[in-house]
Parts: sequence; C-alpha cells; structure tokens
Amino acid sequence: MKDRIVVSAVCVFDDAGRLLTVRKRGTGMFMHPGGKPEPGETAVQAAARELAEEVGIVVRPQELELMGVWIADAANEAATDIEATVFIAPGTWQATPAAEIAEIRWLDISAPAGAALPHDLAPLLTEHILPLLAARAV
Repeated sequence: MKDRIVVSAVCVFDDAGRLLTVRKRGTGMFMHPGGKPEPGETAVQAAARELAEEVGIVVRPQELELMGVWIADAANEAATDIEATVFIAPGTWQATPAAEIAEIRWLDISAPAGAALPHDLAPLLTEHILPLLAARAV
C-alpha cells in the first residue's frame, strides 16, 4: 500500500492565460504552488498560505475557488500518492520564487490538443488538472 500525503494546491494564471508551475529546490518536477496543511489549518487556508510563502501571491482564503480533490502519484516521493485539494486564484498574477521554490515556469495551456507537454510535469497536472482546464476552454 502506498503512503499518502495530503496537500493543497493553487492554479494561478498570468495575463497571457498561462498556468504557473513551480519546481522545489532539490527536485526535478514542476507542479502547482502549494503544500501540506499545518495542524488546525483547512485546505483553503493552507493553499493561501503556501501561495504567499512560495511565490509572493497574497489571496484571502475566501477568494480561492475550489476546483476539486484528486489523488495522483506524488511527483517527488517514490511509492507515494498525494491527495490534492486544488483551487483557482481568480484574476491574473505575477510570481516570484521564494521559500523552497528554486524555479517558476509559466505553462501555455492554450497549445493545440496533442501538443507535447514538458516531460517534467507532476502527475496531478498531466492526469487531472490540464485535461480539466482544456475541457473548460472548449
């Protein structure tokens, strides 16, 4: 049986409609900004806190829009699943890497269906979030 990590994550877009992805220091995969809730913290509180800590985007928890909850293979931990509660930050943003974030990358999600995605995206993005965003754009 796989271990499971509970996380909160946020979809953030820039003014060109690109999705923000981040790579944490010492890892090779890009994912949403986000992380594990602290004791007593709700999923949406964790999402807002992590967004501010990791990329300097300040959004009140009540402004975040729930997308859903998914289980996916963890990007950087072997034999581990993540249970991710994913939110959307309304509006458009600029981001600056901070805390444990080594690099940010804006992902063009308007590419034609079948276009090659970067090979270094977390399974949560490739299996759940990008297909959902593509379906919404149609």
